[in-house]
Amino acid sequence: MERQHARTLWYDRPKYVYMEFCVEDSTDVSVLLEDDRIVFSCRNGDGVELYNEIEFYAKVNSKDSQDKRSGRSITCFVRKWKEKVAWPRLTKEDIKPVWLSVDFDNWRDWEGDDEVELAQVEHYAELLNKVSTKRPPPAMDDLDDDSDS
Repeated sequence: MERQHARTLWYDRPKYVYMEFCVEDSTDVSVLLEDDRIVFSCRNGDGVELYNEIEFYAKVNSKDSQDKRSGRSITCFVRKWKEKVAWPRLTKEDIKPVWLSVDFDNWRDWEGDDEVELAQVEHYAELLNKVSTKRPPPAMDDLDDDSDS
């Protein structure tokens, strides 16, 4: 019987790269994590053997990484060797396998977040300055005393 690849989703964060191997009812799960690659294998609910080998875009800290298994998938939290460096792709080679996709539900463009946050703080400070500028209260002499008419 021939091995197949597990559908794999990934996303990038400042300290970790997250991968989700989407396999329902997995058995015989094996996750071998090294500083430059991950080797994943298991059997799905139908007994089909799944195998993925990924050489990472950059070095990772395999000792400070972990994986978690659920009924629908196996998620790996892989610690980057160099934090706060965005990965443009998961793989070392600039070729995207058909079974590998970006997890857009969890993807966030975090690179440059400090600049965005600083701009938001400055904008907020400007708004506060505008609000706190003292002006005379508005004249209310055009309002009627009698609300019945």
